[in-house]
Amino acid sequence: MPRKSSQLPDGAPNTEGAPASGGVVAVDRALMLLKAFQEGDSSLTLADFAARTQQYKSTVLRLLASLQHFGFVQRNDDGRYRLGPEVARLARLYTGSFSLEPLVMPVLRDLVDRTRESAAFHVRQGDQRLCLYRIDSPQPIRDHIRAGDLLPLDRGAGGRVILAFEGARGEVYDQIRRDKVLALKGDREDGVAGVSAPVFGDQGQLLGALTLTLPTQRFQAEFKKVVRQAAEQLSQRLKA
Repeated sequence: MPRKSSQLPDGAPNTEGAPASGGVVAVDRALMLLKAFQEGDSSLTLADFAARTQQYKSTVLRLLASLQHFGFVQRNDDGRYRLGPEVARLARLYTGSFSLEPLVMPVLRDLVDRTRESAAFHVRQGDQRLCLYRIDSPQPIRDHIRAGDLLPLDRGAGGRVILAFEGARGEVYDQIRRDKVLALKGDREDGVAGVSAPVFGDQGQLLGALTLTLPTQRFQAEFKKVVRQAAEQLSQRLKA
């Protein structure tokens, strides 16, 4: 039987408690397993998880199976569990967002001021792209993507730019790599146009895509030059 919280081993985090208001109990329990890892832990046993979270071993085993499926934990040959690569990926996104924000946001604001259209910065997240930063157009008719939304990689200018500079094959991607900018109409959604250009880091690695989105009837050919110049400016700032 799981022990009471007063019997937690010395130094173990007290992760027991009521589920989050409006939350899902199973999700709370799974996250408790991740929080069970402490400084200096390279791996934990099933018994360690059960003791530190006050959950039955049978429950812990099922939750670990789900966490393992999504890459949050990995199971060693000896049956112990360690943190998985998905944790590291999220940590990189988290820390990277703080270092990028002071540089990306002024460029987005300038794009919106110059074009009066919506500007965003997209990064790859698995098989999708994440809208990491976004500033809306001041005009009432616009698309309504928000920062934090996930969008397809294989549709829309931002997604196709990311794919191109990650090595996607095909004539369209070859053209994107040559031009370093892409304009599309109705590719992700009917009535929406997008103009996107790649942003690179100090080692020449792709960081993401700087994208302007607008109703197709407001598209202007000059936006391609404006977006490409903004992306090049941001890349230079990131290399400084």
